[in-house]
Amino acid sequence: MDLTTNICGIKLKNPTILASGILGVTAASLKFVVQNGAGAVTIKSITKETRKGHSQPIVHSFDNGMLNAVGYSNPGYEKAIDEFSKLSDVGAPVIASIVAKDADEFSFLTKEFVNRLEFDALEIPLSCPHTPGFGTMAGHSSPEATSEITKSIRKETKLPLIIKLSPNVPNIGAVAKAAEDAGADAICAVNTAGPGMAIDVNTGKKMLGFGMGGISGPALKPLALRTVYDIYDYVKIPIIGTGGVSNGDDALQMIMAGATAVGIGTAVVTHGINVFSEVCKEMKDIMEKNNYSKISELVGRAHE
Repeated sequence: MDLTTNICGIKLKNPTILASGILGVTAASLKFVVQNGAGAVTIKSITKETRKGHSQPIVHSFDNGMLNAVGYSNPGYEKAIDEFSKLSDVGAPVIASIVAKDADEFSFLTKEFVNRLEFDALEIPLSCPHTPGFGTMAGHSSPEATSEITKSIRKETKLPLIIKLSPNVPNIGAVAKAAEDAGADAICAVNTAGPGMAIDVNTGKKMLGFGMGGISGPALKPLALRTVYDIYDYVKIPIIGTGGVSNGDDALQMIMAGATAVGIGTAVVTHGINVFSEVCKEMKDIMEKNNYSKISELVGRAHE
């Protein structure tokens, strides 16, 4: 079974991609993920200034998923340059991720951080639901803001540009189309939903330090799957289906909905680092059972 995938001209040995925010804090951790089966990896999102992020606790698991409110904790772009200065040893394509407060700051980070390193692509999350000044809390998820930010970044780099969208919009297809028209090369769908909340009934206190956080894991998958399906009818550029993928069945559902590749994040925490190789094995088993030889044959199959 052939799982090789091509997205934006980048060849992947399989369609699984480490989602941003999980084990992407160092070059060594990226290499570790690749050694355990990932087809590509995304770094943790970097900001212009050093950010401490939200107060602990920043993660809370519930029956069918996870809440997180990390708040983009990171060392800032200057220190990140040192950390990611040698990416050739990672062993698979590395996708940069930056977040900023406005189009000008996105342009700055693209020039001063991304373009100075050997990244294979650039992902732009316009969709975090729980960090003031960024993503949905900064109004970045509208078609107009998406277009403005995408254009500003497109002027500064020739790297394949991936725009990561929020499921919390009434017409995600229109937002994806705005990104494509502004120069995006791919769409990542989706970021966490919500925000949601959990409360400790013994203390009456909220379970997260910030009080609320993004919803990920299996609880997000039906919503993420539907957004991928919707976006497929709006754009011609490839889609990275992200949200609740934890096994081969989940991954193939995303691909049949229209994704070319699949992002895996929360499942690394809940299933362990072997989740990438396990997902690939399970995809091959399902493909063999149903007489498919190439993963590309399944992209968008649910639309037929």
